[in-house]
Amino acid sequence: MRKLLHINAAPRGDESRTLRVSAAFLETFRSARPGCAVDELNLWEEKLPPLTVPVVRGKYALLGGKELEGPMRDAWAGVLRHIERFLSADAFLVSTPMWNFCVPYVLKHYLDVILQPRYLFRYTATGVEGLAKGRPMVVVSSRGGDYAPGSPMRSYDFLEPYLRTAFGFAGIEGIVFVAAQPMDAAGPEAAETALEKAKTLAREAARKL
Repeated sequence: MRKLLHINAAPRGDESRTLRVSAAFLETFRSARPGCAVDELNLWEEKLPPLTVPVVRGKYALLGGKELEGPMRDAWAGVLRHIERFLSADAFLVSTPMWNFCVPYVLKHYLDVILQPRYLFRYTATGVEGLAKGRPMVVVSSRGGDYAPGSPMRSYDFLEPYLRTAFGFAGIEGIVFVAAQPMDAAGPEAAETALEKAKTLAREAARKL
C-alpha cells in the first residue's frame, strides 16, 4: 500500500468529534505503515468543480460512447483531476459527521463529481462493473443520537447505506464503519464514553487495513 486518501467532510477542525476519532485511526495507521503516504483532501477547503451544463452533457456523452470535445472537455478538467486523485489511492478514510440523517452536502457534491462512467464504473452485459475494486475503505462518523443496530433511531440512518451504495457502485466493498454515538442525546459523560469506544474501534480498523 502506497497511499491512503483521507476524504474529510468534517467542517469543525479541532472542535470536530469525528476528526478526534479519525486522528486515532491515522496515528495507528502511520505507525503500522510508516512508508504509506496520507493524502489529505479537505472538502471544505477544496474548491470542487460545479456540475454545470457542459459537465452534465459530458457525462451523457460518455454514457453514449462518445468522446469529450470543446466546452465539455474544458469543463471536465476539474472533474478528471479529482477522479485521478481518487484512483491514485490504494485505500481510503472518509471522515464525516451525520447531518440530517445523512452526509454533509460537500461529500454528496464530491461523490457527484467522481462517480463518472468509464472512470469509476461501466455498464456491461451483466450489469454495472465498479472500476475501483480491491481498495479498502474505513468511514468514521459522529452522530448526535444513537443510530446503532437495534436502536429506535436505526431506520433514520441514511449515511451508512448511502455511502455503502455509492462507493460500492465504484467497486469498493467491505467498507468498515466506525460511529461515535450518541454525541448529544445522552449527555457529556455518555458522549465521552462513546468517543473512546469509537477511537478503540478506529485503531483496530487501522491495524487491519
